[in-house]
Amino acid sequence: MGVSPDNAAITVAGLWKIFGTKAQKVLDSEDKHLDPAALREKTGCTAAVRDVSFDVRPGEVFVVMGLSGSGKSTLVRCLTRLIEPSAGEIRIGGEDIGAASPTRLRELRRHRVSMVFQHFGLLPHRKVIDNVAYGLEIQGAARQARHARAAEILSLVGLDGYADAYPDQLSGGMQQRVGLARALAVDPEVMLFDEPFSALDPLIRRDMQAEVIRLHREVGKTMVFITHDLSEALKLGERIAIMRAGSIVQLGTAEELVGAPADDYVADFVRDVPRSHVLTLRWICRDPEPGEPLDGPALPVTTVIKDAVGVAAGSSQPIRAMTDDGALAGVVDRVDLLGFLSGQETGAVRAGT
Repeated sequence: MGVSPDNAAITVAGLWKIFGTKAQKVLDSEDKHLDPAALREKTGCTAAVRDVSFDVRPGEVFVVMGLSGSGKSTLVRCLTRLIEPSAGEIRIGGEDIGAASPTRLRELRRHRVSMVFQHFGLLPHRKVIDNVAYGLEIQGAARQARHARAAEILSLVGLDGYADAYPDQLSGGMQQRVGLARALAVDPEVMLFDEPFSALDPLIRRDMQAEVIRLHREVGKTMVFITHDLSEALKLGERIAIMRAGSIVQLGTAEELVGAPADDYVADFVRDVPRSHVLTLRWICRDPEPGEPLDGPALPVTTVIKDAVGVAAGSSQPIRAMTDDGALAGVVDRVDLLGFLSGQETGAVRAGT
C-alpha cells in the first residue's frame, strides 16, 4: 500500500520535533526514546513528533488522526516549517523543504501549499470575495483577475451570491467554505487541513466533510487532513495514519485498520466501527469446497460486506468474489456472512487474500 518517494507528492522521513531548551542534546542522545512522562521529568523536553516517516501519493487524501496531544497538529505544521522540525527530511513535489530559504518558504506557502485551520482566520473588514482573493492579492495578481478567480471558486464551494457579504453575516459552516475557497483560489498542489471542522455543529460538520469529498473529486488536489475523529477519518481518508505520543502506530486503509489493528491502542480506536460497513469480501471469502457450485452471482472482491448481504439472501448459490482481472478470489455463502455478522462484536475477522 506504499508509494515510491520518487513519485510522492509529500515525503516525510525520520521527522522529529522536540520542544525545550535542551532539544538538540536530547536529539543526540538515547533519551529521545523515553516515554513522554519520563522524558519531561529527566530533560524538561517534550518530543511532540518522534521519528515519523510516510509518503503521500499525488491526488491522495491522507488522514492523520490521534487524540489530543498525539502530535498530529505539530506534524502538519512541520510540513511547511510553520514549526521548525528538530530533525528529518520533508519533501513536497520533490523539493527539500528543510533546505528552503525564508524567501523560498514564503513562495511555497503562497503558491504550492495551502492550509485550512480550525479557526477560519477570515478578515472581518473585507468582503467574502476579497477574503477568497487574498492569497492572489499577496501573489500580486491584478484586482480584476483575482476577483474573477475568486468568483469561480465561490461557485465551486456553493457560495454563489455571497461575494459581497462580510464574514460576520455568514454561519460557521459558510465561513469555513470561505476558508476552503481561499485555500483553493491559489490553485495549490497540496492542501493541509488542521482539524478544520472540529468547532462546527455535527450536522454542519457532516456537510463540510461531504464538501471536501466532492471538491476532491472535482479538483483532485493532494490533501493531508488532521482530525481526532475516527468517523471523519474513515469517511475522508484513502489512507489513515494513527498517531500516539508523537509516533505513527499504524498506517493503512480504513479496511486495514478495522480488519487488522496493529495493537490494542488501534483496536480500541476502531472497536465500535461496524465492520460490515468497512471490510470487503476479501476478508471473509474462502476457497470453494470440492463440488461446490460456482455459478452463483459474481461481485468484486472489493464489495463492502454489508452490500453483499442482499445478494446472498437472494441466491441459493455462493457469491463468487472476483478480482479486477476477472480471477476468482474465493466464495462467500450465507453461512459465511452470518458467521461474520454474528462475530462482529468480538472483532472475529480473518485477514483475506
